[in-house]
Amino acid sequence: METWLENNNRYLEASLAWLRLRLERLRPQDSVEPPPGNDAPVPVVEESPGKQRRFSKWKRQTQEVKQPVKLLTAGTPPTIDQLLEEAEAKREAAARCAPPALQIIADSFGLSEFERDTLLLCASSEFDPGFASLCGLAQRNPARNYPTFALALTLFDDPSWDGLAAHRPLRYSRLIEINQPGPTPLTAAALRADERIVNFIKGLNAVDDRLVTLFEPVSTANTLLSNSQYEVVETLLKRLSGADGDTRPIQLVGVDPGSRLAVAEEICDRIGRRLFRLQLETLPQSPAENETIARLWQRETLLLPIGLYIDADNSPHASGEATSGLQKFLSRHLGLVFVAVRESIVQLRNTTLTIEVQKPTRLEQSQAWTTIVEGIDPETPSVETAKELAGQFDLNITDIRTISNNALRNLGPKPVRQELWDACREMTETNLDSLAQRLQPKATWDDLVLPDEQAEILRQIAGQVRGRHRVYDEWGFAQKMNRGFGISALFAGETGTGKTMAAEVIANDLQLSLYRIDLSAVISKYIGETEKNLQRLFDAAERGGVILLFDEADALFGKRSEVKDSHDRYANIEVNYLLQRMEAFSGLAILATNMKSALDTAFSRRLRFVVNLPYPGVKERKLIWQKAFPAEMPRKDLDFDRLARLSLSGGNIHSIALNAAFIAAQNGQTVTMPILMNAARAELKKLDKSFSETELRLIGGVA
Repeated sequence: METWLENNNRYLEASLAWLRLRLERLRPQDSVEPPPGNDAPVPVVEESPGKQRRFSKWKRQTQEVKQPVKLLTAGTPPTIDQLLEEAEAKREAAARCAPPALQIIADSFGLSEFERDTLLLCASSEFDPGFASLCGLAQRNPARNYPTFALALTLFDDPSWDGLAAHRPLRYSRLIEINQPGPTPLTAAALRADERIVNFIKGLNAVDDRLVTLFEPVSTANTLLSNSQYEVVETLLKRLSGADGDTRPIQLVGVDPGSRLAVAEEICDRIGRRLFRLQLETLPQSPAENETIARLWQRETLLLPIGLYIDADNSPHASGEATSGLQKFLSRHLGLVFVAVRESIVQLRNTTLTIEVQKPTRLEQSQAWTTIVEGIDPETPSVETAKELAGQFDLNITDIRTISNNALRNLGPKPVRQELWDACREMTETNLDSLAQRLQPKATWDDLVLPDEQAEILRQIAGQVRGRHRVYDEWGFAQKMNRGFGISALFAGETGTGKTMAAEVIANDLQLSLYRIDLSAVISKYIGETEKNLQRLFDAAERGGVILLFDEADALFGKRSEVKDSHDRYANIEVNYLLQRMEAFSGLAILATNMKSALDTAFSRRLRFVVNLPYPGVKERKLIWQKAFPAEMPRKDLDFDRLARLSLSGGNIHSIALNAAFIAAQNGQTVTMPILMNAARAELKKLDKSFSETELRLIGGVA
């Protein structure tokens, strides 16, 4: 059985032979030498060896005609009109076997026969360079060895003057290119077929190279969805496949980029389309470039079964120019288009179909984890492990499957629950490094020295994070709440009272990563950039694998001021956004400050816990001194009761202990009271605290 490509080549060969005869008929008579003994002109007899070879090729082609014209008599050379009739019949016969590429283009773009043949003329030189000289001879000007619209009007039957109009497909869809320098008339301008179209006519169907750098292909092989997300897919498929199918772009609205993309992938996989992805930031903003890209993509939708996924996650904070560029781009009929956003774009609501794509529910995540744990290790309590993982990490089904596959490949000596927990934490912390500093939690509950009341509140914070899935999901509180699922705590106290250490203790206890927010990377002088950075920060932390620590929180969460100028107005907008985002955040956020009074009062209602870390008293300072030195450090005759008499915070005590250790190591000694007093003297001077040398000598045991 002949393949489509073989038949397409046969049709193309027949079409080129037919076109060659058409051009030969327009040649001046004096350029054709008649055969001896016959006055009738023949199509091609030329003196040059190259032209003689082309005539021989033409002669062989005419001999292959299966149905010779009946008017011919033995020994009578055929006229060119008879040969054209023969070539036309052969061309039509080849087209009946299967639709050739040229006819597919004509049908897809709505070309008339005249426009179709004009496109063939423009592409002919790409298939046979000999057509260039034929164009020059047909136009009686060897220098004009290229197709023109004037040539097409003369060459083909039923010419149409509007074939080259700007609104017709040849120009609108960029099927041909026009080279019209200076005052050259449009009809005399050189025409050539676009490279993408030439390849398609030949049978090569690949995405235009000009789009490859902007549109990234997306694999749909590993798409995994939850049951609730499959319902979204079915809803959209019904809208797309109805008798009056909805052709509007589809806004996929949701907080999880992975879930939105998975829905688009599943739809394209179901209807046999290849999905491409475009980042909104890369879409050209120049009207001319934007129009070109839109028309090229529109052309691709008629040549290939494809769909487009526009990642516009930052659209709420995008510039007006970017949003306007997206609107202009979507104003064209671009086939199947998904616009992925966190929040619906107001400017597009009337021109798009908007549907919400939520993450899998906690129950669906738990069921997925249960199946995975049972498959890895039947002896591990799968239900409890699944509840813990689903309660802490908010992941889509694809991420869960990816983590389980990695765990299967890298199973080590750790229990399965720990392997999966560590893999979840690693996956959910990858997008924060540019905006926050990762702290390695080392402090434990034993290292923390606090009054019982404050220590109990810290344990409550950890307990609520650990058990929230039971309260929210199993006990039904999630059905009564629409916000405030996260936990926010304020650690207030003087410098060195242990605010950061307390955060480390909680992170270590919960086995979660701790990120301290880098204010220099978040706060921007440009309008809207601070909110954009904060959105990225909270979005990355939403998946549950990290704890956010806003150190020196008063710099971000300060009081709103009276609006006197534009700077005050935008500063208040930043605080307003923080208030809203903190309330919507579902994880644990810790605010640390030594200026509690500087915080905006609106945060008080949104804070679930407030921990006032007091300045340590003598009893607490003694414990801090005892825990400040590692067991491996050599020491001699340290009197912790005397050291506790120094009015210092825990942070200062740790600094003195560390400096004393370096002094002893440098001098090859052990840490003694005199060395500690020297380090304490330097620390007090650094803090500009007044002290008595006599008191220091007495504390150090020196008379």
